[in-house]
Amino acid sequence: MFRTLIVSLMLSLIIAATALAQQRGTARRPEAAPSTPLNVLSIIPAQGEPGMTVTLNGTGFTAGTTAFLGSRQVPATAAAGGRVVVIEIPDLPPGVYALYLKREDGSTSRAYNFVLQAQKPVASSLSPDTVTSCASGREREVTVNGANFREGARVILDGAAVTSRYLSPAALSFIAPALTPGLHQVQVKNPSDAISGVLALFLDAKPEIGSVAVGRELVNYYELTVTGRNFQQTSVLVVDGNRIATGKQVVGERDELIYAGCNQLIYYRHPYDPTLKEIRLQVVNQNGEESGVFTISAP
Repeated sequence: MFRTLIVSLMLSLIIAATALAQQRGTARRPEAAPSTPLNVLSIIPAQGEPGMTVTLNGTGFTAGTTAFLGSRQVPATAAAGGRVVVIEIPDLPPGVYALYLKREDGSTSRAYNFVLQAQKPVASSLSPDTVTSCASGREREVTVNGANFREGARVILDGAAVTSRYLSPAALSFIAPALTPGLHQVQVKNPSDAISGVLALFLDAKPEIGSVAVGRELVNYYELTVTGRNFQQTSVLVVDGNRIATGKQVVGERDELIYAGCNQLIYYRHPYDPTLKEIRLQVVNQNGEESGVFTISAP
């Protein structure tokens, strides 16, 4: 009886000791809070645009450290043994924001001013990058390709805004207005006033002869139809060195030139005889630009 009592007492002591050990083990399971203070030593860069990567160097960073930009929590990635945190700037309105870090134990770093700049639009190409003076309607539509275009973005042509159509964050379009021949500057400006770099749009006004065909044959003259592009009402047709202006006849000359449109001229030719010969034709515009020489066999 006495022995049974002693054994029962010893078992009770063992069970109590085991329970106490388990309780102590359970109390030790949570990781102790990091003893190193959370401290930011540098922010590179200290200002930027949405989408940029910012690196914070310091001490006391952990895998659970998060960043805050104002009241917005920003995902952070710790590296370099707790000495570096990398964050990506979210899409927020431009302004000055308090940037600080927060650790999982509740510790926070000192807040620093981070200047968030307006995101600049990026204009990378024009399609097409050349418009002919003859082009009309949809032929004059130009698409600006790039990135970071905002709703309400405008195309800036030679320093002035033109009517634009927003297609996507990567594309805008506009109709090229009447322009002087040569190069013109195209940029994109977001509603925030951030503006892209410059692209070149070329307005091609050089005349070009694509084909010449014999048309109607009348009693003492016939028609030569000159087809091409960039013809003007003031264009001159040079025939074997002789200049024939549109709508005008030189005294003593019977030949005449009719402007039928930007792509066509009608040359009324009065031949001296019906023998075929090589005729050299060239169109010259008022600004001095010349087409290549086109040769045809005709009377």
